[in-house]
Amino acid sequence: MKLYYFETPNPRLACAVARHLRLPLDYVRVDVTKGEQRQPEYLAINPNGKVPALVDGDLKLWEAGAIACHLARKAGSDLWPKDEAGQTEVIRWLSWELAHFSRHAGGLYFQRVIKPRLGLGEPDAAAIEEATRFFHQFARVLDSHLEGRAYLLGDRLTLADFFVARMLPYAREAQMPLEDYAEIVRWHGQLMALPAWRDPFPSEQARRQAA
Repeated sequence: MKLYYFETPNPRLACAVARHLRLPLDYVRVDVTKGEQRQPEYLAINPNGKVPALVDGDLKLWEAGAIACHLARKAGSDLWPKDEAGQTEVIRWLSWELAHFSRHAGGLYFQRVIKPRLGLGEPDAAAIEEATRFFHQFARVLDSHLEGRAYLLGDRLTLADFFVARMLPYAREAQMPLEDYAEIVRWHGQLMALPAWRDPFPSEQARRQAA
């Protein structure tokens, strides 16, 4: 298997799951700052010109959530629950994360991190205000749900936790207002104790050895 990535939030999710599962695969860095994601050989794998992407035999798979589910199922891991009710819950939280929580956390990340880094102009104050307002709305939902639960699905770590926490490693850089959400901070602290979540990307030395 080959996992194509760059050091940004969506590939971070796929890399973290792969490392947590200790799956044997090759990591291929796609430097999006140099436009490598738009090269024909990569577009043949992911026509969207985005990272991450996974090649597993004849399968070419894109979208971080789909890659994470595939890897967990391939490994036979409980990160993808065996019961239908648990699977439905994972899908629910993945959908919620994409539509609501990470959407607005990602807005803060884009305005405060990506735009300055790529020279795309000054952060848009109106966009930051809107993203912050919605961030609070959905952070309250998540914080309330986590009360009395170690993880999103109760006492077990699942893909739902990896999905929903996708943007939180960037909270300080993006100035996400987490100070009023003790349950989120506590929960994400548990995830940061996992080596795979804390440090998901392969080192430069490991990449050279794989090459």
